[in-house]
Amino acid sequence: MSDSRVITGVEKTEIPETTALKDFLSLIKIGIVNSNLITTFTGLWLAIVFTDKHFFQSLDIVFLALVGSGLIMAGSCALNNYIDRDIDQIMHSKRARPTVTGKISAGKVLALGLSFVIIGLILLFMTSITAGVIGIIGVFSYVVLYTMWSKRLFVSNTIIGSIPGAVPPLIGWAAVDPHLHTVAWIIFILMFIWQPPHFYALAMKRCEEYRAAGIPMLPVVKGFKTTKNHMVVWVACLLPLPFFLFSLGLPFVILATAFNIGWLVLGLYGYKMKDDLKWAKLMFVYSLNYLTILFVAMVILTLIR
Repeated sequence: MSDSRVITGVEKTEIPETTALKDFLSLIKIGIVNSNLITTFTGLWLAIVFTDKHFFQSLDIVFLALVGSGLIMAGSCALNNYIDRDIDQIMHSKRARPTVTGKISAGKVLALGLSFVIIGLILLFMTSITAGVIGIIGVFSYVVLYTMWSKRLFVSNTIIGSIPGAVPPLIGWAAVDPHLHTVAWIIFILMFIWQPPHFYALAMKRCEEYRAAGIPMLPVVKGFKTTKNHMVVWVACLLPLPFFLFSLGLPFVILATAFNIGWLVLGLYGYKMKDDLKWAKLMFVYSLNYLTILFVAMVILTLIR
């Protein structure tokens, strides 16, 4: 196949050279899988702590839950690429995906995605029925409710897509303790609220790509000013959540509160910045660090308390 192609709605561009491994990792969206595995492990860890179980005596559950979660995430992402292959070829940032370049056939992508999801769900059901059911909810909400339905029709697609992004810690917790603790639900809510400002920032950076592809993302439909307002409101909604997590220790409450205030201040600063895209990049980078640091802190601070 030719190394370059005409991307509809975008200038002719060179497709970067890739390896089979790089194509596979792009297909399953390894960045998304890795970040979600962090939150899955955190849910696992906290459930072990709260139920007074021993980590090394629970390695079988940890293994099944992490591998199962990783497979359903990778499979769902592959199915997302399969379904979106028509619009991905229009978006410059997605031009190197193997479903666009044709390096992996659509049939193979579909088979891989379904296989990963089925095997992953089997592994999750081996931990607990609750974990398996939540896994099904995650796959259905991402592949059907988000990718196949809302993404191309509604400006609220990001909010709907926040459901599957918030379930990994619930899966991890349910694998150890099917009777989900209040803390598990607060973390689910935290993950749900975190996603709109995170993805709106990304949508601002890729606004013209989404416009060309006909995807009704908030910045495309309502503009940057309205998007900023929504992002600030979502970040503000995070402020009370740390106070429902005192069981994780006062240091975590202080840390999470500081990060929430910092994110809100950065969000409000966006009204003064003239460069909206630069501000969006700052918000996006902050959101990534926010998620990683807080979830790692949940593990470390409960380990040393």
